[in-house]
Amino acid sequence: MDPNPIIASELGVKQHQVNAAVDLIDNGSTVPFVARYRKEATGGLDDTQLRTLLSRLTYLRELNERRNTILASIKEQGHLTEALQKKLVGVLSKTELEDLYLPYKPRRRTKAQIAREAGLQPLADLLLKDYTQDTEKAAAGYINKEIENTEAALEGARQILMEEISEQPELSNELREFFWKNAHLISKVAPDQKDSAAKFSDYFDYSEVICKIPSHRALALLRGQKESVLRLTLELPELDKQQPHPCVVKIARALNVPHTATWLQETLRWCWRIKLHTRIETDLKMRMRKQAELTAIEVFAKNLRALLLAAPAGNRATIGLDPGLRTGVKVAVTDETGKLLDTATIYPHAPVKKWDQSVSELAKLAKKHKANLIAIGNGTASRETDQLAADLITAHPDLGIQKVIVSEAGASVYSASESAAQEMPDIDVSLRGAVSIARRLQDPLAELVKVDPKAIGVGQYQHDVNQTELMNSLSGVVEDCVNSVGVDLNSASAELLAYVSGLSESLAKNIIAHRESIGRYASRKELLKVPRLGPKAFEQCAGFLRISEGKNQLDASAVHPEAYGLVEKIARDINKQVGDLIGDTASLNQIDPKQYTDNQFGVPTIRDILSELEKPGRDPRPEFKTATFKKGVDKLSDLKPDMILEGVVSNVTQFGAFVDIGVHQDGLVHISALADKFVSDPHDVVATGDVVKVKVMSIDEKRKRIALTMKLSDRAQDQMDTKPAERPAARLKQQKQHQNNRKPKQADVGSLGAALLQAQNQRKKH
Repeated sequence: MDPNPIIASELGVKQHQVNAAVDLIDNGSTVPFVARYRKEATGGLDDTQLRTLLSRLTYLRELNERRNTILASIKEQGHLTEALQKKLVGVLSKTELEDLYLPYKPRRRTKAQIAREAGLQPLADLLLKDYTQDTEKAAAGYINKEIENTEAALEGARQILMEEISEQPELSNELREFFWKNAHLISKVAPDQKDSAAKFSDYFDYSEVICKIPSHRALALLRGQKESVLRLTLELPELDKQQPHPCVVKIARALNVPHTATWLQETLRWCWRIKLHTRIETDLKMRMRKQAELTAIEVFAKNLRALLLAAPAGNRATIGLDPGLRTGVKVAVTDETGKLLDTATIYPHAPVKKWDQSVSELAKLAKKHKANLIAIGNGTASRETDQLAADLITAHPDLGIQKVIVSEAGASVYSASESAAQEMPDIDVSLRGAVSIARRLQDPLAELVKVDPKAIGVGQYQHDVNQTELMNSLSGVVEDCVNSVGVDLNSASAELLAYVSGLSESLAKNIIAHRESIGRYASRKELLKVPRLGPKAFEQCAGFLRISEGKNQLDASAVHPEAYGLVEKIARDINKQVGDLIGDTASLNQIDPKQYTDNQFGVPTIRDILSELEKPGRDPRPEFKTATFKKGVDKLSDLKPDMILEGVVSNVTQFGAFVDIGVHQDGLVHISALADKFVSDPHDVVATGDVVKVKVMSIDEKRKRIALTMKLSDRAQDQMDTKPAERPAARLKQQKQHQNNRKPKQADVGSLGAALLQAQNQRKKH
């Protein structure tokens, strides 16, 4: 079966668009390249559509492979009919395919097979066809050496019928869908587990229709089952024991027999209990898991995208502080490019308490390296260290220092990694974390690509989902983000380069090795001299790599080298040099894209080129906004109901958003408290990294839970300075469409705490 028409129908696009995209991908093109530079071929499919296309293409191709195996197996058995082949070719899900294959699947000898070998198939057929006759009399004619009595004959006939009924694909599918829409997943605490598993207490006596269970709840239930704390069963609620089971009635109707026939009724009842119910329960739990995992992965991907596209501080010398108490605060100073300049360890907190000396040391470092930005990790002692930075700012106003709290999630993973050891071989592991914190503020995308996305901590039940699918999804997000922003060829790390379209880890290392041997790259063409980087890889990567102050000014833009000739022609036609055309909005607006279309370039690509020439090297990320934590509110006990605070969204889930308000425990804004209108998806209202105003609703110090609301009074709303275009949904849309394309201003510095705050403490149960 050709998957392309199916995918086209699902995406709601033309088949020729899908055909073109599949051909390009099969020939080695990447999603970012196809989305940006092959719009004419695909009819403008964007990266999201292409990712969906790729996922479905993989699934349907796997389905086809399995289908071919099954067809060959049934044909070899001599059971493949034209009708069966048509059914097998027509199914679009692996579950339906396996249902059809079940009667022909090679297996160990069953009781039904043994009964058939004993000659009981005619008896089974007879009892199903003529259910009114006396079963004992009918069975008496089948007693032989292998069948000792009528009871054994009837039991054998029952086994045959149970197997045949349970292997009817249409019936199985009907019962499966009926159970999916009506059955309740019932959770009970396992014996002797009530006291040792309090985190699952909400599910000790729980029941909900399985199709309505949200992702986070489903994964919590499945985790409880895996840890042997919960016992999960699937049953229809409030069944009348005096009446036959609804599923038994459905089986009888499918067979066109009355469910009241005594012997046959018992057979159908046993068929449901022994054969069908167990299999359907397993299938539906798996279906629930698959849907829950898909949603969880989507949530993780959205949060990761928001983090990676957080506003960078830009080229400013930065001091990174990795807070600690007994072991001291680790200090690292980086220059405007992220290069490590200096390190130190200060001891402002207990038990040493060298506060004034620590302030003095930080001031010396700031003056020495002209650093005016401090990034503070949000771990243990972060608020105390934040106060240290505040005292530094008060004592030395001439330094013009600004302080920002930054998430350190995953920093320890990076610090101990092989890449960190290669990058900073002579730096202690504990100090590498401070370096990472400083760089995260300067450019979160460039630094976070060095960390396993799963270690960043913005997912829900991320260790419970399919790890391969999670990694594929997150890698796609990182790839899309890196290529949407672009990469400086002369300063990028190997980790960052490895996510550029067309490049692998080995090619990224070769690019850096070549850079170290020749010095700066002067043009994109020099990439062709890199070992093992051929024309195909160059085609895929060149447009996403930037060279500032190179031989060709277009190398600093997103214009692909294949279009340089077109740009030169446009410039000649209006009597300008290419350099003069760049940034000349008036001249660019007068150009008609239709005049330059040919077999290679269509109107969409030419419009992209003109837009890029207007603002070359544009950065799609927003400018910084900073959150200011309320002074004197440092721990849970400082919180009071109705207190209005500023905070940063640290994680967005299906059920709401977690917000860091500076007390070392994120508060939860439930989905119902996000806005004054109905919200179906929290991502429509907030994104990870957003600075928001919240009101404290309640505090549970024992369970370390904070309930927050974003439904503030009119007065509180007036205090918010968020413009419509800066709100999360609009902002993400702008990032997506490359419309909010501004380079960060040096003077407007905000919080990477506004983009990268911890989620590791926030969701033990959610």
